[in-house]
Amino acid sequence: MSLHPGLAAVAGLIGAWRGEGAGQYPTIESFRYTEELTFTDVGKPVLHYMQRTWSPAGAPMHTETGYLRVAGGTALEFVLAQPTGQTELAEGLLVATEDGFACTLESRMVNSGSAKQVDATERRLELAGDVLTTHFAMAAVGVPLTHHLASTLHRHAAAIR
Repeated sequence: MSLHPGLAAVAGLIGAWRGEGAGQYPTIESFRYTEELTFTDVGKPVLHYMQRTWSPAGAPMHTETGYLRVAGGTALEFVLAQPTGQTELAEGLLVATEDGFACTLESRMVNSGSAKQVDATERRLELAGDVLTTHFAMAAVGVPLTHHLASTLHRHAAAIR
């Protein structure tokens, strides 16, 4: 199966990524985590995305899944679902770099009736060769948009199962 031509700008994401991250937010204690992402070519003009995190002791922490779409070759759209009751549609301009790209995606959120209130998120993805850096900010539970998570991931041979 050949990669859809519309995905050329993000082809470097395809595969598994793993690394360490740190989180903080005004309403919680700071923490560390291990993160694993996979981006899978599904034969269409989207990549399937799956994310999981674990505590330093190995306990599961968070997971989300969705699709990454390239719009017009110049923008990214991230369509995400989370088991915490949030769905997220994040969009941003794609900026090519020498060995990858950078993109800041701003979201619109929908929360289920039982979910904590999340009003907005902002994700920054930076791909530089075999290093993927992520930054995540959110406006939630009455706190304005504030830094929450950051991780540095490296290409990983094993994919999430």
